[in-house]
Amino acid sequence: MKEFKTEKCPDTTACPDAVTVDVIGGKWKGIILYNLISGLKRFNGLGRLMPYTTKRMLTLQLRELEQDGIVHREIYREIPPKVEYPLTAFVETLKPIIYLMRDWGDVYGNEVIMKRKVSVNM
Repeated sequence: MKEFKTEKCPDTTACPDAVTVDVIGGKWKGIILYNLISGLKRFNGLGRLMPYTTKRMLTLQLRELEQDGIVHREIYREIPPKVEYPLTAFVETLKPIIYLMRDWGDVYGNEVIMKRKVSVNM
């Protein structure tokens, strides 16, 4: 494992952690990636797995992931149009991070939820 060093970052494009957070951060990107790891999904299939997101937000997040080379948008010329979102080979570099985030959430998720409830009730 690489040794952790604190470095000054002049801006977010030069900070490795900021780049990582930019690629997988936000409310929905991690969930999208987690759902796509098990296999490609169609847009509506992702929407059903994530019922609390809007179609617009799902579209925006998928476009950002596509722009970063994480997902591929496969359009089939048929009626009605069929669009699938397979992960690219580049996502293999993110899988360990996604799995670590899942594991951390399994261990500490309830604690975080309880702390949020306590701070809201204060």
